Amino acid sequence: MISIVGAGKIGAVIAFLCASNGLDDILLINRTKTKAIGESIDIVNSIPDTSQFSIHGTDDYSKLSGSKIVVISSSVSIYLKSRVENLDLQVNMIRDIAKKIKQYCPSAIVLIVSNPLDVLTYFFHKESQLNRFKVIGIASSLDTSRFHHFLSEKFNVPLSSISNTMVLGEHGDTMVPIFSNILINNTPLLSKINEHEIDLITKSVKNYWKELRKYKSRSQYGIAKKTYDVIDAIINSKELEIPAAVVLKGEWGIKDVSMGIPVKINSEGVFEIQKININEKELALLKKSSNQIRNNIKSVQIQG
Repeated sequence: MISIVGAGKIGAVIAFLCASNGLDDILLINRTKTKAIGESIDIVNSIPDTSQFSIHGTDDYSKLSGSKIVVISSSVSIYLKSRVENLDLQVNMIRDIAKKIKQYCPSAIVLIVSNPLDVLTYFFHKESQLNRFKVIGIASSLDTSRFHHFLSEKFNVPLSSISNTMVLGEHGDTMVPIFSNILINNTPLLSKINEHEIDLITKSVKNYWKELRKYKSRSQYGIAKKTYDVIDAIINSKELEIPAAVVLKGEWGIKDVSMGIPVKINSEGVFEIQKININEKELALLKKSSNQIRNNIKSVQIQG
């Protein structure tokens, strides 16, 4: 069973993708029970007629029992200027959810979508004490797609002409787009751009969500698809290579923070943290990003 905590815009789209592709039974949990039920009785009509699965909505966390995957997309409020502006409230929310998941489905693989992504992934792991490779923050793959899009637009080439795109680090202002490995039509990107252009593209990737907010309340489809891809890999025993956030214990020379790094995912969750070659500037920026996440973690005011 795939359980999704938070039946808002993102949670509902994730549920729709899982249902319409007939992946597994789905449980939608929301603090407003009618919201979860309403979304479920709408989404159920997208399930293929040949499927054996269904979807239900509830506010009862005990129904999590038996979940193979739990997605957390809930939020106490919308952020306007920074992903960390509701930091304390979001951390206390994730700690409460962690206790319930530990109680009802401690063997589940947990995918965290809620922001601030890296801090919440860290505190969920700390509170639940689940295996760190089964607590995965999904965001760096979305940042990577945004980076990929900007490069496609700038060089007027299809996405398929660009390879090795990746964004690492914080899902926030210190994220690190990795330029040094990118090829465009098999030509190194760094031979085509200067430092000023690198800075402009980096700023555009970091501020993508702010630009999007000029036109709609928040993003939903990109992150939902990235989360679905991970769910599909877990359910169908595929191997998926993406950047995602996990708690680090010395990998990349970083420990005691969660941040986006290259990983391999299969039916058991993360089974390998990859080490790729990046240049010295990018590595320094990645260390700076980890320090920002660490500072955010230290600033949290725990309640209860």
